[in-house]
Amino acid sequence: MPVTTLNKDIQLSDLDAWGTVADLGSEILEGEVKAFGKMTYGAPTDAVSSAYFGTTQGKFRMVYPFAEQATVVTGEVILTDESNGQSTRYKTGDSWFVTKGTPVLWEVVSDSFVKHYFAVV
Repeated sequence: MPVTTLNKDIQLSDLDAWGTVADLGSEILEGEVKAFGKMTYGAPTDAVSSAYFGTTQGKFRMVYPFAEQATVVTGEVILTDESNGQSTRYKTGDSWFVTKGTPVLWEVVSDSFVKHYFAVV
């Protein structure tokens, strides 16, 4: 199994266009919220995958389709766990874990945002 180095300097412009977050199953609440990504392991439909994922500024709601551990590479986001109302601001270097089925309100407060995630269905 190869070792893959995760680049801490990835920018939105380094990623592939994936449409909008609505195309990925989220509900957009503010802004256009374009989505970008680059897989680092597997494919989005695999039981286990990892990737860089980024968006433009805006606000959207999603119910997590998988369990995820993520680390912010660039930008700033406020995530609100809608099951308990807890909001947390995440900046470059911060990480989180979320369980499958959790409803999360995303507010990307910087011009763009990129995270690297590891997901398990």
